[in-house]
Amino acid sequence: MPTGPPATPDQVVAQVEALRAQVRAAVPPRTDDNLLIGTWNLRAFGDVSPTWAAGPRTSPKRDWTAVALVAAVVEQLDVVALQEVRRSTGALRVLRSRLGPTWRVLASDVTEGSAGNGERLAFLYDSSRVEPSGLVGEIVLPPVAGRAADQFARTPYAVGFERVRAAGDAREPVSFVLTTVHVLWGTPAARVVEIEQFAQWMRRWADREDDWSSNLLVLGDFNLDRLGNPLYEAFVSTGLWAPSELDQVPRTIFDDDNDRHFYDQVAWFSEPTGASLLEGLTYTRRAGGFDFLPHVFPGLSRTEVSWRVSDHYPLWVEFAVA
Repeated sequence: MPTGPPATPDQVVAQVEALRAQVRAAVPPRTDDNLLIGTWNLRAFGDVSPTWAAGPRTSPKRDWTAVALVAAVVEQLDVVALQEVRRSTGALRVLRSRLGPTWRVLASDVTEGSAGNGERLAFLYDSSRVEPSGLVGEIVLPPVAGRAADQFARTPYAVGFERVRAAGDAREPVSFVLTTVHVLWGTPAARVVEIEQFAQWMRRWADREDDWSSNLLVLGDFNLDRLGNPLYEAFVSTGLWAPSELDQVPRTIFDDDNDRHFYDQVAWFSEPTGASLLEGLTYTRRAGGFDFLPHVFPGLSRTEVSWRVSDHYPLWVEFAVA
């Protein structure tokens, strides 16, 4: 398993502390009465180069410094869904180690086939804040008219969690289920099929009683182009609701005012009236992303930074816990 050297260089410590301060200024603090959920597509998060300073010919470009900077963002949240984790879990293992002893990881297997792109899905979580409730599964579509259904290019991954109560708090823990997905990239016609199938599956699950179906949230990279287009309408067609506070948040480091996407989302089900179906969790109307670009690897191009950190920004959403 790749590991870092015994001591982090002073210049890396300074970079991490500076980034940590910026994240703390952008994301609400963790308290006894809140829950911070995030999602982040970490570009080709597979191998890591065993060095603090990847050079021009180093491959991969992601080194220990890059993983330390990723950790400075993740550590501000309670549980984070990760997309584009590759077959090699080198970077994931280093990231978990960097986060500290209370952090844990749950990961799916790799979806085989060319469309799967050698990817798995994962959750990182701080076990002092949340713990698994017992549910872990991958979504497989049932046969249609006696024929095997075409499956998702990358199998969605669902994990149940419970919010850990503070010492002395006798209330029952609040449970929730996070299902993360990385929708097929390709033509909009191909993407809309996966988005519709996923939304319909989640709706059927939400409607089934006694099926671990309370507090279902979906998050990940849905490859949505923009608000209001057919892809987005398919996403929300079954009652999924994404907070409006995320509407103007850029999703990738290459987005600009003329080319803005809505690839990454966090959403949950609501009544037609708009009333949330969540129980014990109340959205605080605080959500956002974090623009790490000005604070990491000065002097490198956006493309170069994308191979070290990511081409996507992380998203976060805060809930009050009853």
